[in-house]
Amino acid sequence: MFGIVRPCTHRLSEGLRTEWMAHLCGLCLALRADHGQFARIVTNYDGLIVSVLTEAQTGALPAGRRTAGPCPLRAMRTAPVAMGEGARLAAAVSLVLASAKVRDHVADRDGLLARRPVAAAARRVAAGWDRAGARTGAALGFDTALLVDAVDRQTGIETLAGPGTPLLTVTEPTETATAAAFAHTAVLAGKPRNAAPLAEAGRLFGRLAHLLDAVEDREADAASGAWNPLTVTGTSLTEARRLCDDALHGVRLALREVEFTDGQLVHVLLAHELRRSVDRAFGTSSCSHQGLQVPDGSFGPPPGNPYGPTPGGPAAPPPPRPPRDRRGLIAGCLVWAGLACTCQMCCGSYEDPWSRERREAPCQDCGDCCEACDCCGQCGEGCCCCGDSCGCDC
Repeated sequence: MFGIVRPCTHRLSEGLRTEWMAHLCGLCLALRADHGQFARIVTNYDGLIVSVLTEAQTGALPAGRRTAGPCPLRAMRTAPVAMGEGARLAAAVSLVLASAKVRDHVADRDGLLARRPVAAAARRVAAGWDRAGARTGAALGFDTALLVDAVDRQTGIETLAGPGTPLLTVTEPTETATAAAFAHTAVLAGKPRNAAPLAEAGRLFGRLAHLLDAVEDREADAASGAWNPLTVTGTSLTEARRLCDDALHGVRLALREVEFTDGQLVHVLLAHELRRSVDRAFGTSSCSHQGLQVPDGSFGPPPGNPYGPTPGGPAAPPPPRPPRDRRGLIAGCLVWAGLACTCQMCCGSYEDPWSRERREAPCQDCGDCCEACDCCGQCGEGCCCCGDSCGCDC
C-alpha cells in the first residue's frame, strides 16, 4: 500500500471510517473486476481519493454501493463497498501511476531491479498496466495518454535537471497527471463547473505527492546513490517545506470553489490528513492544542474498580461475559494475516482473529484529530469534529 494520505482510523468517526474503507475496497475490487487478481497489487491510498471526489459531488446513492463478501483484510467480515465510474476511474489512474512507479524504480536500478532479467519482467508488467488503464479510461471518457505522456516527460526532465533547476520544474509532470485525474471526476459527476478548481487542487496534490516522496526518500537515496530531486537541484528542506505549505493552502482554497453534495470525507482527507502527511514527512507537528490537557475523570467513569465494595454494602458481582464465537485455526490465521497487512494490529482497535474479542493495538498515540489542522486556533475547540460534522473553515 503506497500513498501519502494514510489516515489513522482513530481520527475518523465511525461513519467516515466506513466510507473511507468502502472506497478503498471499491478500488481494490474494481481492479480485480476489470483487470484480474494481480492488478489488485496497485491498490493505494491516494488513488481512492478520485473515487471519493466523484461521490462527494454526486452524493452517496444506493446504486453506488454493494455488499462485498468476507475478506481477510477486513477480518473476514462483509462490508459495503463503492462501485461505479468513480471507482473505475480510480482503478485506471492507479494502474498508470503504479506503472510509472515501477519504471522509475527500474530506471534507478533499485534492489533486484538492477538485474536485467528482473528489470525486463518489470517493464513488461508496467506496459501491461498502461494498456489496462487505457482501456478502462477510454470507457469512462478519460484519456490516460495524458498520464503516460507526463510520466515519459518526467524522465527527460530529471536527466536535464541539476543544481539551480527550479524544483517545480521537476514536479510539473506529476502535477499535470493528477490535475487531469481530479478534473475528470467533475465530468463523471456531471458538474463541469467543478473541473477548473478540482484541476487546481489536483495539480497541487501532485506537487505534494512528489515533494513528500522526495523528502521521505532523501536519506535512503543519498546512501544508495539514487536520483532525488532535492539533492540534484540543491533544494533545502526549508524551501521544500515552504513549497509544501503553499500547496496545502492552495488545495484548501481550490476546494472552497467546488460544489460538493457531501464533502465531509474530502475535507478530512485533503484538508486535515494531507497536513498530517506533510508533518509526518518533515517530522513536525502543527497542532495548536498540544498544550491542552484534559483533567482525569472529566469523561467516563471514575478510576478504580467499578465492581468493588461500595460504602455500606457488598461488592456488586461483575456482569457475565458474553459467549465467544471462536474461529478455527485456519480461519483465524487468515484473519491475523489480513490484520497484520493492513496495520490494524498496530494502530487502532481490532477483533481478535481467534476469540473475536475487541482488543486495543499497542500504538494508541495517534494524536488528536486537530493535529493536522492549523485552523484550530481560529475555530476553537469545536474544530475537533473532523468526523461527521466538521465546522472548520479551512
